[in-house]
Amino acid sequence: MKNPVVVIGAGIAGVATAYRLATTHGADVTIVDPRPPLTLTSDKSTECYRNWWPNAPMVGLMNRSIDLLEEMSEQSGNAFGLSRRGYLFVTAREETLRAWQAQASEISSYGGGEVRIHSSASGYIPTEPHGYAAEPDGIDVFTGPGPLLEHFPYLTSEAVGAIHVRRAGWFSAQQLGSWMLDRAKAAGASHLVDEVTGIDVEGGAVQAVTLASGNRIPCSAVVDAAGPFAADVAAMVGVGLPLRSEVHLKVAYRDHLGVVPREAPMLIWSDPQRLAWDDDEHSALTGMGRTDLLGEMPVYCHGRPEGGADSPYFLALWEYHGEVRQPVWPVPEDELYPEVVARGLSTMIPYFGRYLDRLPQSSVDGGYYTKTAENRPLIGPAGPDGFYLACAYSGFGVMVAAGGADLVSRHITAGPLPTYANDFLLDRYDNPDYLAAISGSVESGQL
Repeated sequence: MKNPVVVIGAGIAGVATAYRLATTHGADVTIVDPRPPLTLTSDKSTECYRNWWPNAPMVGLMNRSIDLLEEMSEQSGNAFGLSRRGYLFVTAREETLRAWQAQASEISSYGGGEVRIHSSASGYIPTEPHGYAAEPDGIDVFTGPGPLLEHFPYLTSEAVGAIHVRRAGWFSAQQLGSWMLDRAKAAGASHLVDEVTGIDVEGGAVQAVTLASGNRIPCSAVVDAAGPFAADVAAMVGVGLPLRSEVHLKVAYRDHLGVVPREAPMLIWSDPQRLAWDDDEHSALTGMGRTDLLGEMPVYCHGRPEGGADSPYFLALWEYHGEVRQPVWPVPEDELYPEVVARGLSTMIPYFGRYLDRLPQSSVDGGYYTKTAENRPLIGPAGPDGFYLACAYSGFGVMVAAGGADLVSRHITAGPLPTYANDFLLDRYDNPDYLAAISGSVESGQL
């Protein structure tokens, strides 16, 4: 394939798409973005991946993406540090544990791997700190606190069980993106630091893009991989996207007391909770207008070790704001975020409470989860011929980018499509049955 393709956006979605088109399909690709690659939202997550999803299309897409991550890891000598320590979802509620068991069986039927039930500590295979090749897939379900705490003694004794999703872990999105960009350029792709200001359409087909610099790039295909700006790009060709953007922050703590073992998996407290503020703190928060911190707080306060065995850092996220807004930069700050997240973590990891009198050194950054209401991405053709979407990657952009790039590239090159391809098209919203199925399914605070 040598027809010119312009990819709008140099985040992980755009870089992965350019890499796939250039190296696998021999496409003539140009990436256009006014910002340096991988700097807007791609480096603002915990850089994790998982194949635990509540529907078959997402499991299929993520399994494909993880397959490709493992292929690239082999090709690069694991230059981006792919590991598979898993996601450990922890609960203090018996009803949640029962629901997880049913959900695990369902996700297993979608291709999520074998379900293993552990009512004792035997039979469970602990994770290796590094790599992924020797790790099992599937889902381990701890049905009581005894076996859970024997393997994870730093967790709260209030926990009644957990699920350990095994085809899950993390990697360096920056290093992966840099590796893909280098390989794409070596295959002939180019990168322009410029801004697309218009897309020329004639006869119902894409013809070219115009740039802020005044230049014009003739092309037969345009990929909208513009992240938080995807709706603005789609509007250039008269396509409306049903997107919303939420602010999500991330905090990195210097865990100088070593309260979380370096070999820990991703740890996720999956119950609502109320934070223990004293009377003075309660009054101060009320005076600050932060009553959002005084009631029941949402699920999924989570975090993981960051760096190698000698690193002291622990990354954590907790989306308790629930704020939908038009993206602006810099991202709005929350000066209380490190303390609030530390309090939330201490519910699951009691030793983290040692930091509540004096917080450890920490740094906060953040970005936007730009998503559809039902939290599925948009991948494939939309609007005029030659216009394609690779967007609405929400908070799972780094894990879906490889699979999304593979899928959109197949659309562009008229290659064979996987069974889940139609589930990610924009025209799914034209289906009344689909709209009925997702009614009321707006998700927020997801990992």
